[in-house]
Amino acid sequence: MNLYDTLTRQQRELKPIDGETFRFYCCGPTVYGPAHIGNFRTFVMHDVFRRALEAGGMKTLHVRNITDVDDKTIRDAQASGKTLKAFTAHWTEKFHTDCSALGCLPPHIEPSALEHIPQQIEMIEKLIEKGHAYPSDDGSVYFSVSSFPDYGKLSHLDTRELDLGKTQNARADADEYEKDSIADFVLWKSRKPEDGDNFWSSPWGDGRPGWHLECSAMIKEYLGNDFDLHSGGVDLVFPHHENEIAQSQCSCGGQFAAHWFHITHLMVDGGKMSKSLGNLYTIDDLEKKGHTAMEVRYVLISGHYRKQLNFTLDSLHAAKEALQKLAKGREALHAKTQTSNYMASSDDFQLFQPAWDSLNRDLNTPATLGHLFSGLKAAQKLEDDEAAANLAAFDAILKALGLELPAEEPASDIPADVQNLAERRWQAKQNKDWAASDQFRDELTALGWTIKDNPDGYEVTPR
Repeated sequence: MNLYDTLTRQQRELKPIDGETFRFYCCGPTVYGPAHIGNFRTFVMHDVFRRALEAGGMKTLHVRNITDVDDKTIRDAQASGKTLKAFTAHWTEKFHTDCSALGCLPPHIEPSALEHIPQQIEMIEKLIEKGHAYPSDDGSVYFSVSSFPDYGKLSHLDTRELDLGKTQNARADADEYEKDSIADFVLWKSRKPEDGDNFWSSPWGDGRPGWHLECSAMIKEYLGNDFDLHSGGVDLVFPHHENEIAQSQCSCGGQFAAHWFHITHLMVDGGKMSKSLGNLYTIDDLEKKGHTAMEVRYVLISGHYRKQLNFTLDSLHAAKEALQKLAKGREALHAKTQTSNYMASSDDFQLFQPAWDSLNRDLNTPATLGHLFSGLKAAQKLEDDEAAANLAAFDAILKALGLELPAEEPASDIPADVQNLAERRWQAKQNKDWAASDQFRDELTALGWTIKDNPDGYEVTPR
């Protein structure tokens, strides 16, 4: 596979450093609420990346952390009246449930920041010892950005003509700060009254680790000083990943990540997601509107990971139709063969070779999907003895994309115009357009049909 590298700004072939296992780390969720579809664009693309590597015969080691101690988790746990551990455990479980619904493979290792505080303290001690960090008067500890000449190489901050020397005495105490703030960042945050009981003992006093440090310590624990790839959303390039490089290389030496893989933001209805606009969707939100998690996954992989993807409710309807077409095409191909034991390989993808090639050219999932459809169309002309090999190839790529096709729905005796009215009425109700909902119900009644809602949708029956 060739994949774009954020550091070098070019596509590079992926090869495991040890020649055996491709070891990679993905920044995981901050568990203070349900993850939204913007978060899941990143996690779904991580899943496709891993699946594609494994489909090509590569052994992988996938590490993804859980951020369960930071400003937001402590703030919301305090507001809920729960302990930090209980509060974050609830949202971690919800995250796992959503990942499963989306068809994401669980990581091989999923460390929690709360469970690795001793490792984080040890890393801070090494940074102080080597002159890269210093304690402040209040018991916090900061990384000295000016002590690391390569700071900014990942995000190419030098191109912004920013002089790190001018901010030598500035400090960023928050876990997250503005993109243009170049400052000494916090490694250990001294205890504050608003933290409640969420503090730990350290050589510098009671407090808790800074967010950026957590990933470095867990990477050191499970992947060592050198590993194959680091990934996350593009919003993490600066400051999070930039800070990880600085503190990891300065404390441990080594190259750290050999490759950097970042996924671009998701837009919704042509704009930014926000709670105020009502477009910050979770998986539960979309399921309540009648959509499936697999339809969400299809939309999330329908755009190239390095380009902004515009998510709309209409795109979910299109995804449903696309999945149904793939299912029908597969069924037609399956009907041509009586053989079920043919296994596809990366050297033999038959009519679907273009789909496989696209997946391995910078994880071009939209092109892969397009070639799946064209391959199925070409497969209609196959002889029976060729169908088995092509069916296996199709299934192998489908598995690499993590797509599960819907079962064939039984034929409906409901007229198309009645079904259309029922669907429009359901969508109006989901949008809380009660007037339109009542109007469509009345039209259905006039046609001699009754609609009854249930937790999973609705049922239409003759009157």
